[in-house]
Amino acid sequence: MENLRVSLLQVELYWEDIEANLDMFSAKIEELEKPTDLIILPEMFSTGFSMNAASLAETETGKAVTWMQKMAKKHEIALTGSLIIKDKGEYYNRLFFVFPDATFKTYSKKHLFTLAGEQKTYSPGKEKLMINYKGWKICPLICYDLRFPVWSRNTTDYDLLLYVANWPAKRTPAWDALLKARAIENMSYTIGLNRVGEDGNKHAYSGHSAVYDMLGTHQSTKNFDRIFSETITLYKDKLIDARERFGFLRDRDEFTLK
Repeated sequence: MENLRVSLLQVELYWEDIEANLDMFSAKIEELEKPTDLIILPEMFSTGFSMNAASLAETETGKAVTWMQKMAKKHEIALTGSLIIKDKGEYYNRLFFVFPDATFKTYSKKHLFTLAGEQKTYSPGKEKLMINYKGWKICPLICYDLRFPVWSRNTTDYDLLLYVANWPAKRTPAWDALLKARAIENMSYTIGLNRVGEDGNKHAYSGHSAVYDMLGTHQSTKNFDRIFSETITLYKDKLIDARERFGFLRDRDEFTLK
């Protein structure tokens, strides 16, 4: 029942500047409180939430993925965040979960943000991803996925649900409410990692990155609308004890997604 130390990096991104963002994150990781097991980066962390995929997309052997592998090996940690990826002629908003040995697994965003026209540029993913890491079962999702509880429903007894995001400031109340709801309904630790600042389209982001436990109790000491980093320990024994005592997941509905 190993505990999991998770680090959140809430930052302002350099608009469509891969080199600048990777340099910034390299410095942030060096400055992080150690030790840690998992570092979480925002959605499209190397570019910002851009529809300019034709100019910015990389492959899975590109600069940003290679950088993630280098950081994971150097610091002996896991690293996750999403990137603009071109794969077989299509563009994806794709999350990478890179392990300390530099191997990785991926999840492509299922729910594309139609209000911003994301579906006009990117193709949707079709499968959820379950990660096994240090005795923890982790379900990573991306931003707009947060609004769709059926997609995240805990039918597989995962321990940690996490969202990487570029969630707009004007919808911060929804972000706060839905993150807490996902934690409670799934009896899972739930993390939302959002960015701050303004992007190249003048859209503002208020951060509010947060960690909730399996009963919806806020765990992080920071919930700011500015740059910060924080490392929080998640306790496996507390998760198991709460699930055994309350048993809410035993009463969940059975269903099939189409």
